[in-house]
Amino acid sequence: MSRTTVIIIAGLVLVVVFLAVGALVRAIGLKRAAEDFLLVWLAIALFNMAVGVFEAGYTVAEELPVLGLIFAVPGVVAFAAWLYARRRA
Repeated sequence: MSRTTVIIIAGLVLVVVFLAVGALVRAIGLKRAAEDFLLVWLAIALFNMAVGVFEAGYTVAEELPVLGLIFAVPGVVAFAAWLYARRRA
């Protein structure tokens, strides 16, 4: 399994954890949990890109599509939850 796949799976697990906490803790809520996840996940994805560029020797141009994929897959789940929570409120 490639590193990118592992990171995407980790992101999907993390978004489920964030959304579960948001659903269980009413003071947080789904909308806030999704927003917080997106910020945390963006930082993680950017860190992963920096590792690829500075440690693995890839160029920024090579890492940008990977960054997009790593951020987008779990990000779409979080965005869908955010939309759902927004429409419910």
